Amino acid sequence: MRPEAKICGLSTPETLEVALSRGASHVGFVHFAKSPRHLDVEPMAELVRLVAGRAETVIVTVDPDDELIARFAEEVRPDWLQLHGRETPERVAEIKAHTGLRVMKALPVAEAADLDAVAAYRGVADRILLDSKRPKGSNLPGGNGVSFDWRLLAALDPDLAYMLSGGIDAGNVAEALRVARPSGIDVSSGVESAPGIKDVGRIATFFDELDRIASEKGPTP
Repeated sequence: MRPEAKICGLSTPETLEVALSRGASHVGFVHFAKSPRHLDVEPMAELVRLVAGRAETVIVTVDPDDELIARFAEEVRPDWLQLHGRETPERVAEIKAHTGLRVMKALPVAEAADLDAVAAYRGVADRILLDSKRPKGSNLPGGNGVSFDWRLLAALDPDLAYMLSGGIDAGNVAEALRVARPSGIDVSSGVESAPGIKDVGRIATFFDELDRIASEKGPTP
Protein backbone atom coordinates (compact mmCIF):
# COMPACT_ATOMS: atom_id res chain seq x y z
CA MET A 1 0.00 0.00 0.00
CA ARG A 2 1.11 3.53 -0.74
CA PRO A 3 1.58 5.86 2.25
CA GLU A 4 -0.55 8.95 2.53
CA ALA A 5 0.90 11.72 0.39
CA LYS A 6 0.23 15.40 0.96
CA ILE A 7 1.16 17.91 -1.71
CA CYS A 8 1.48 21.25 0.03
CA GLY A 9 1.67 24.83 -1.19
CA LEU A 10 -0.58 24.35 -4.21
CA SER A 11 -1.78 27.55 -5.83
CA THR A 12 -3.19 26.80 -9.29
CA PRO A 13 -6.08 24.67 -10.58
CA GLU A 14 -3.72 22.87 -12.98
CA THR A 15 -1.27 21.64 -10.35
CA LEU A 16 -4.10 20.87 -7.94
CA GLU A 17 -5.75 18.67 -10.56
CA VAL A 18 -2.54 16.73 -11.19
CA ALA A 19 -2.11 16.06 -7.46
CA LEU A 20 -5.73 14.92 -7.17
CA SER A 21 -5.64 12.76 -10.29
CA ARG A 22 -2.52 10.97 -9.04
CA GLY A 23 -4.13 10.13 -5.71
CA ALA A 24 -2.85 12.68 -3.20
CA SER A 25 -4.46 11.93 0.14
CA HIS A 26 -4.17 15.57 1.25
CA VAL A 27 -3.72 18.85 -0.60
CA GLY A 28 -2.36 21.87 1.24
CA PHE A 29 -2.72 25.61 0.79
CA VAL A 30 -0.48 28.10 2.58
CA HIS A 31 -1.61 31.30 4.26
CA PHE A 32 1.58 32.98 5.46
CA ALA A 33 2.58 36.30 3.92
CA LYS A 34 6.33 35.61 3.99
CA SER A 35 5.95 32.42 1.98
CA PRO A 36 6.26 32.30 -1.83
CA ARG A 37 3.29 29.89 -1.65
CA HIS A 38 1.02 32.34 0.19
CA LEU A 39 -2.63 32.53 -0.79
CA ASP A 40 -5.29 34.92 0.48
CA VAL A 41 -8.48 33.47 1.88
CA GLU A 42 -10.62 34.04 -1.23
CA PRO A 43 -8.43 32.25 -3.83
CA MET A 44 -7.77 29.51 -1.30
CA ALA A 45 -11.51 28.97 -0.91
CA GLU A 46 -11.88 28.70 -4.70
CA LEU A 47 -9.25 25.97 -4.88
CA VAL A 48 -10.76 24.06 -1.96
CA ARG A 49 -14.09 24.00 -3.79
CA LEU A 50 -12.36 22.38 -6.77
CA VAL A 51 -11.21 19.49 -4.60
CA ALA A 52 -14.82 18.34 -4.23
CA GLY A 53 -14.07 15.59 -1.73
CA ARG A 54 -11.35 13.87 -3.77
CA ALA A 55 -8.74 14.48 -1.05
CA GLU A 56 -8.59 16.05 2.38
CA THR A 57 -7.90 19.78 2.34
CA VAL A 58 -5.38 21.45 4.62
CA ILE A 59 -4.72 25.12 5.38
CA VAL A 60 -1.16 25.73 6.55
CA THR A 61 -0.81 28.79 8.74
CA VAL A 62 1.46 30.25 11.40
CA ASP A 63 0.25 31.48 14.80
CA PRO A 64 -3.20 32.51 13.52
CA ASP A 65 -5.37 34.78 15.64
CA ASP A 66 -9.02 34.02 16.41
CA GLU A 67 -10.33 36.25 13.62
CA LEU A 68 -8.26 34.46 10.99
CA ILE A 69 -9.17 30.96 12.11
CA ALA A 70 -12.83 31.98 12.09
CA ARG A 71 -12.45 33.10 8.47
CA PHE A 72 -10.79 29.81 7.55
CA ALA A 73 -13.59 27.82 9.15
CA GLU A 74 -16.43 29.87 7.70
CA GLU A 75 -15.14 30.89 4.25
CA VAL A 76 -12.74 28.11 3.23
CA ARG A 77 -14.10 25.14 5.21
CA PRO A 78 -11.03 22.90 5.01
CA ASP A 79 -10.78 19.48 6.59
CA TRP A 80 -7.62 20.39 8.52
CA LEU A 81 -5.69 23.31 9.90
CA GLN A 82 -1.93 22.77 9.97
CA LEU A 83 -0.29 24.93 12.61
CA HIS A 84 3.32 25.69 11.79
CA GLY A 85 4.16 28.30 14.42
CA ARG A 86 4.75 28.40 18.16
CA GLU A 87 1.25 27.29 19.10
CA THR A 88 1.19 25.67 22.54
CA PRO A 89 -0.82 22.50 23.26
CA GLU A 90 -3.35 24.74 24.99
CA ARG A 91 -3.67 26.92 21.89
CA VAL A 92 -4.06 23.84 19.68
CA ALA A 93 -6.92 22.62 21.87
CA GLU A 94 -8.50 26.08 21.81
CA ILE A 95 -8.37 26.28 18.01
CA LYS A 96 -9.92 22.82 17.69
CA ALA A 97 -12.73 23.79 20.05
CA HIS A 98 -13.43 27.10 18.27
CA THR A 99 -13.45 25.72 14.71
CA GLY A 100 -14.47 22.08 15.00
CA LEU A 101 -11.67 21.32 12.52
CA ARG A 102 -9.00 18.69 12.83
CA VAL A 103 -5.58 20.11 13.61
CA MET A 104 -2.16 18.96 12.47
CA LYS A 105 0.70 20.39 14.55
CA ALA A 106 4.08 20.79 12.89
CA LEU A 107 7.10 20.31 15.11
CA PRO A 108 10.62 21.26 13.97
CA VAL A 109 13.38 18.66 14.33
CA ALA A 110 17.15 18.96 14.16
CA GLU A 111 18.34 16.78 17.03
CA ALA A 112 17.03 14.04 19.31
CA ALA A 113 15.96 16.45 22.07
CA ASP A 114 13.50 18.12 19.68
CA LEU A 115 11.37 14.97 19.72
CA ASP A 116 10.56 15.57 23.41
CA ALA A 117 7.86 18.00 22.25
CA VAL A 118 5.86 15.18 20.66
CA ALA A 119 4.52 13.98 24.01
CA ALA A 120 2.97 17.36 24.84
CA TYR A 121 0.97 17.50 21.58
CA ARG A 122 0.09 13.84 21.22
CA GLY A 123 -3.56 13.40 22.06
CA VAL A 124 -4.16 17.14 21.65
CA ALA A 125 -3.39 17.56 17.96
CA ASP A 126 -5.14 15.12 15.65
CA ARG A 127 -1.89 14.57 13.79
CA ILE A 128 1.77 15.38 14.29
CA LEU A 129 3.94 16.56 11.40
CA LEU A 130 7.69 16.38 11.86
CA ASP A 131 9.60 18.88 9.75
CA SER A 132 13.16 20.17 9.56
CA LYS A 133 14.12 23.18 11.60
CA ARG A 134 14.47 26.19 9.37
CA PRO A 135 18.03 26.85 8.26
CA LYS A 136 19.90 29.95 9.32
CA GLY A 137 18.75 32.97 7.36
CA SER A 138 15.33 31.59 6.48
CA ASN A 139 12.15 33.23 7.78
CA LEU A 140 9.98 30.30 6.70
CA PRO A 141 9.02 27.69 9.33
CA GLY A 142 8.59 25.10 6.56
CA GLY A 143 9.06 24.62 2.83
CA ASN A 144 12.80 25.24 2.98
CA GLY A 145 13.78 22.14 1.03
CA VAL A 146 16.08 20.74 3.71
CA SER A 147 15.80 17.44 5.55
CA PHE A 148 16.98 16.24 8.95
CA ASP A 149 18.51 12.97 10.11
CA TRP A 150 15.55 10.58 9.82
CA ARG A 151 17.41 8.00 11.92
CA LEU A 152 16.46 10.11 14.96
CA LEU A 153 12.86 8.96 14.54
CA ALA A 154 13.71 5.41 15.55
CA ALA A 155 13.22 6.62 19.13
CA LEU A 156 9.53 7.42 18.55
CA ASP A 157 6.71 5.19 19.71
CA PRO A 158 6.07 2.90 16.72
CA ASP A 159 2.33 3.38 17.24
CA LEU A 160 2.59 7.12 16.61
CA ALA A 161 0.98 8.05 13.30
CA TYR A 162 2.77 11.09 11.95
CA MET A 163 3.60 12.83 8.70
CA LEU A 164 7.18 13.44 7.66
CA SER A 165 8.23 16.62 5.89
CA GLY A 166 11.36 18.49 4.93
CA GLY A 167 13.38 18.19 1.74
CA ILE A 168 11.56 15.12 0.41
CA ASP A 169 11.37 14.53 -3.34
CA ALA A 170 11.21 11.67 -5.84
CA GLY A 171 14.91 11.02 -5.39
CA ASN A 172 14.87 10.36 -1.64
CA VAL A 173 11.29 9.40 -0.75
CA ALA A 174 12.16 5.68 -0.82
CA GLU A 175 14.92 6.27 1.74
CA ALA A 176 12.62 8.43 3.86
CA LEU A 177 10.00 5.69 3.98
CA ARG A 178 12.56 2.99 4.70
CA VAL A 179 14.30 4.82 7.52
CA ALA A 180 11.51 6.81 9.18
CA ARG A 181 8.47 4.62 8.44
CA PRO A 182 5.98 7.51 8.66
CA SER A 183 2.28 7.04 8.00
CA GLY A 184 2.37 9.92 5.55
CA ILE A 185 4.72 12.07 3.48
CA ASP A 186 4.39 15.84 3.06
CA VAL A 187 6.02 17.36 -0.02
CA SER A 188 6.27 20.98 -1.14
CA SER A 189 9.57 22.27 -2.54
CA GLY A 190 10.40 18.76 -3.77
CA VAL A 191 7.82 19.11 -6.54
CA GLU A 192 8.68 22.69 -7.53
CA SER A 193 10.67 24.16 -10.41
CA ALA A 194 11.28 27.34 -8.36
CA PRO A 195 10.18 28.49 -4.89
CA GLY A 196 6.39 28.55 -4.87
CA ILE A 197 6.07 27.22 -8.45
CA LYS A 198 4.65 23.71 -8.48
CA ASP A 199 5.70 21.64 -11.50
CA VAL A 200 3.20 19.19 -12.98
CA GLY A 201 6.01 16.95 -14.25
CA ARG A 202 7.68 16.76 -10.85
CA ILE A 203 4.38 16.01 -9.15
CA ALA A 204 3.80 13.17 -11.61
CA THR A 205 7.35 11.85 -11.14
CA PHE A 206 6.92 11.89 -7.37
CA PHE A 207 3.77 9.78 -7.58
CA ASP A 208 5.44 7.47 -10.12
CA GLU A 209 8.08 6.79 -7.49
CA LEU A 210 5.48 6.14 -4.79
CA ASP A 211 3.75 3.69 -7.11
CA ARG A 212 7.07 1.96 -7.85
CA ILE A 213 7.82 1.59 -4.14
CA ALA A 214 4.33 0.22 -3.46
CA SER A 215 4.61 -2.31 -6.30
CA GLU A 216 7.97 -3.57 -5.05
CA LYS A 217 6.59 -4.12 -1.56
CA GLY A 218 3.62 -6.02 -2.96
CA PRO A 219 0.14 -6.19 -1.42
CA THR A 220 -0.26 -5.72 2.31
CA PRO A 221 -1.14 -9.07 4.03
